[in-house]
Amino acid sequence: MAYSISTQNFVALSDLHPNLARPSIIGVVIGKTDVKGFPDRKNIGSERYTFSFTIRDSPAYFINVNSWGREEYVRSLSESFRVGDCVTIENPLVQTKELEKEEKFNPTTPSCYKLLLSETHSVVKICCRYEMDTKLLSLLHLPVKDPQDYYSLGDIVANGQSLDGRIINVLAAVKSVGEPKYFTTSDKRKGQRCEVKLYDETELSFAMICWDNESIQLAQSWMPRETVIFASELRINFDKFRNCMTATVISKTIFTTNPDTPEANILFNFIKEIAATGALDDITEDQLKESINLQTIVDIYTVEQLKVKALQNEGKPEPVYGIIYAYISTLNIDTDTSKIIRNRCSGCHYVVNEMSNTCTFCNDNSSDAKSVFTSFDLLVDLTDHTGTLRSCNLSDVVAEETLSCTLVLSPSLRTRLRVNLLSCKLADPVEASQSLSEKGRK
Repeated sequence: MAYSISTQNFVALSDLHPNLARPSIIGVVIGKTDVKGFPDRKNIGSERYTFSFTIRDSPAYFINVNSWGREEYVRSLSESFRVGDCVTIENPLVQTKELEKEEKFNPTTPSCYKLLLSETHSVVKICCRYEMDTKLLSLLHLPVKDPQDYYSLGDIVANGQSLDGRIINVLAAVKSVGEPKYFTTSDKRKGQRCEVKLYDETELSFAMICWDNESIQLAQSWMPRETVIFASELRINFDKFRNCMTATVISKTIFTTNPDTPEANILFNFIKEIAATGALDDITEDQLKESINLQTIVDIYTVEQLKVKALQNEGKPEPVYGIIYAYISTLNIDTDTSKIIRNRCSGCHYVVNEMSNTCTFCNDNSSDAKSVFTSFDLLVDLTDHTGTLRSCNLSDVVAEETLSCTLVLSPSLRTRLRVNLLSCKLADPVEASQSLSEKGRK
């Protein structure tokens, strides 16, 4: 079967074979990787560049496409289209794929072949939406795996570390999409990271990490609490630091946004119901912090060392965790009650207007009024023999435990350093002295 645009005919992906002369194909892009450079073995000192993408022209068939060549050509080609676009490819080289090698880093496909693009012989063009066959557009909402072959988030949590390192399929709703974070590694390579929170009927918060630009750009298009995704070939890992399971987007992963399946429709109904009840809003950031295993935090810092470490890590995606032995040098509990006990919006967690007791941000962006909850909002200074950490915010559970109360991120009133106290307890003087002495000898 072949689709046609205007008078041009295209070969169906299922009919491709290596002996086919100058084939032309059409399909929707369902997956795509970032451009990468590798040392050119033939030209020492130079690099070759590559990226790959996956196209689909029918419910049963999709195929991986690889492009190699000069940096200018490869980057220009990669930037010319995105996941969800329809493309035509003229004169690709059809090769039999080496199954084990091909599918180690690329999506698993039903085709026995892969396509290679040549800068001199192949042409890739973008199709306008009005030219596209509606059958092609509908493929964007059809998972590439059996729609019933997936793990619920509750299943992943229940299986725990037995799934560590496994590649599985996941059906879930998007709870939130974090801002992309950009950083530079110790060997001067630039990187990026974006954390997406997922949820379903069995688990109300589950982290999925994107490390490549293509998946980050796609994630930015998802509407939180309105979008359902079917993620094929996600890697599941046990995060020792958070003490929980997480998902990681890899080069094999293909996302189907808002899949048209019975299973996805059930999840759609669930997110509508939970949105109506406001149950998801009742989960606070402090409850999410409970996933951090305090036993894994073992690095000891003085205040001065912590400030230096924070400056060194500026711009990096992960926060600095550590232990300091200090005393609370400022705890202003004699101030106006309204300054230490605040009402926050259950939707966005911003402090609400004191006069109207409503969230101006959410009300400006939604017709539905959000409920509010009361939380402690104490600013404290922590001091040791090397300096002071100012404006650390002590609130909710840790505050309740410390004052008989929880700590959240400080508002950084004086500096860009944000301190989040996950626990605040009386220290054993002997333990503190020994720990600081050992720290000083290192």
